Amino acid sequence: MHPSFSRTRRLISLGVLFVAALFLSSHVGLLQLFGNIVEYIAPIVWPQPPIIQPGTDNGPPSDAIVLFDGKDMSAFQGGEDWKVRDGYVISDKHDIDTKQSFGDCQLHIEWASPEKVVGRGQGRGNSGVYMMTNYEIQVLDSYDNDTYYDGQCAAVYKQHPPMVNACRKPGQWQSYDIIWEGPRFDKQGKLLKPAYATVLHNGVVVQNHFELTGMTSYIEKPHYAAHPEKMPLRLQFHGNPVRFRNIWIREIKDIAGKPGKHPHHPG
Repeated sequence: MHPSFSRTRRLISLGVLFVAALFLSSHVGLLQLFGNIVEYIAPIVWPQPPIIQPGTDNGPPSDAIVLFDGKDMSAFQGGEDWKVRDGYVISDKHDIDTKQSFGDCQLHIEWASPEKVVGRGQGRGNSGVYMMTNYEIQVLDSYDNDTYYDGQCAAVYKQHPPMVNACRKPGQWQSYDIIWEGPRFDKQGKLLKPAYATVLHNGVVVQNHFELTGMTSYIEKPHYAAHPEKMPLRLQFHGNPVRFRNIWIREIKDIAGKPGKHPHHPG
């Protein structure tokens, strides 16, 4: 073999190894070349995440605001008109709003439609959870009960059906866990960012970061109208004695970092 050919082959091999090392470093965050390992460190200083105690059996975590613990409805305006029984409350007479306003949040709420089936379609176990007073996640007995799909249980009303029907039988307790991002408006009332909803029905994802096209309505096309960044939570009375229990909410605020290097980082 000619010496120049051998040298060329060695150079090509070294070049291939070098390119492969660069490729791996760009994809896995490690540079392992000639025995040296360089750790990737994000150029951000993060605050320490606060410590909380998680709840048990769907109970509230330590940083949650309890809206109904089975005893009284004092967190709701007009809540005294709903009937508290044995750890749950029965919807009655009219809608009720929380006295406190909320924006971005995590909501847990449990509900049960009447065990005795009366009516069909929208007339069967109908209620609703209204985020920020204006955006409804439908409550309905959709167990063996056909209706328009963007109005069935766990739908974003008149905007998006649930991806699956996870309804339990009438009378059985069900749960919603809702991750809510409220819309943002500028000072002139122009929409800057739409609302988003992620909904778990009985532990099953049925709305996955769905982008709302506006307020939900039975008679109007969805549209946005400027409102504050925090609004009350509303529970609907739609003529059916739907029961509720274990209602709690957590306000959500993202952790914000700043440019720099964390002093406790091992790198």
